[in-house]
Amino acid sequence: MPDIRTWQLTTGAAVLGLVLAAGAVTAAGPWESGRRTAELDRAAEAGTEPGGHRRPAGPAPAPSAPPVLTALGTAPVPATAGRGEAAGNPARELARRLEPLLRDRGLGPRPGVSVVDLTTGRELYGRDADRTMIPASTVKIATAAAALSALGPYHRIPTTVSATPDARTLTLVGGGDATLDRAGLRTLARRTAGDLRARKVAAVTLGYDTSAYRGPDLHPIGVNGNIARVTPLMVDQGRTDPGSTGAADRVADPAGDAAKAFRELLEKEGITVDGDTAPGRPAAGSKPLAEVLSPPLADVVERMLTRSDNDIAESLARQTAIARHEEPSFAGAGRAVRQQLAVLKVPLAGARFADGSGLDRAGRVTPRLLTALLTRAAEPAHPGLRPVLTGLPVGGFTGTLESRHTGTAPGSGLIRAKTGTLTGVNALSGTVPSPDGTLLGFALLANETRSPAEAQPALDRVAAALTS
Repeated sequence: MPDIRTWQLTTGAAVLGLVLAAGAVTAAGPWESGRRTAELDRAAEAGTEPGGHRRPAGPAPAPSAPPVLTALGTAPVPATAGRGEAAGNPARELARRLEPLLRDRGLGPRPGVSVVDLTTGRELYGRDADRTMIPASTVKIATAAAALSALGPYHRIPTTVSATPDARTLTLVGGGDATLDRAGLRTLARRTAGDLRARKVAAVTLGYDTSAYRGPDLHPIGVNGNIARVTPLMVDQGRTDPGSTGAADRVADPAGDAAKAFRELLEKEGITVDGDTAPGRPAAGSKPLAEVLSPPLADVVERMLTRSDNDIAESLARQTAIARHEEPSFAGAGRAVRQQLAVLKVPLAGARFADGSGLDRAGRVTPRLLTALLTRAAEPAHPGLRPVLTGLPVGGFTGTLESRHTGTAPGSGLIRAKTGTLTGVNALSGTVPSPDGTLLGFALLANETRSPAEAQPALDRVAAALTS
């Protein structure tokens, strides 16, 4: 017999495969260890790569779920089996299961809930589903959907070195890649030095350009280990310990620190760098000399959702602003995210996108907006949004759900959801298979909670009830 964690994770993947085979979800598996385990969609809406090139054909459709589940000994249970008065009525059955759990004091005085059938978009249960609430990090679902919709899953963010015609004056230009690490910066230095040697240039001056963004770079929460200053040029997210994760000490000037590191790497390549390294625009006549690119946006979104990465979230919000010709600032990014989500025709009444990460308590969404976004991400008409689903942490296994729904818990390997936590705010929004094999989307928002120790288990019990 397989251990319960193995069969539950496999069953969850199989149910996701059911929706895949039905044309609703076409990729599975979270971001992990620097690459997607999910396949990219065989084509976005136009079926071409940026630049007009045809994308290679993808793999054959996944097998339908019933045979897979039967092999596991967990064939879907008919909706009418053992449900008493609620038999045959999914909405009534959900109400019967959820409402006692929603009275848990750990969820605060008035939790908001929306549960939908992702194959149809039909809401099966709602409680204050249109009430605007503080979303915390579940707003990253909106940030991800807006960025993917505006830029496409294959978009890459550049970090560039510009040079004057004589290649003696260089400028390191940040494009907003919050995933850039020392290895990527080293690659950029190696490429730059190789080009300089080919031109027989041995000494240069170096500046750096952060003009891609506007407005304050300090998040409204102030100096905080959960996020660096929001700048288009940074390396290792400004962490003083590049190997750290989560909240950690950050350098005071991420852009200046990145430029200093690049200078040192150039010098290790045998290039002399004269004078100070100061901020500024590229000199007149400068043209790109070398660049490195971020991973495809699909990978970046998955990493952001799985790890709840605030630095990436703010970068993606600003990339959306740039794509929509809005000011790439906190305010402009908020406007751009809202505008882009309006293109997806989701319910935006009362929504406010104060930032891309959810750290700002001024942000507001409704539970119904979150489930509408999950529905859009599952629709055949929007394959480019699929990473919104595939990047969600897996209960008991990955990201911010690794330590929740563990072991023999009913949601282990089945619940995939974005978490959200601020003082007095706890949230969970994602997907889960129902007992009859239907893939559900859900959003649970709790404000005025007393503590995460009470709220998180209460949220987890509600989500787990959707599987039974």
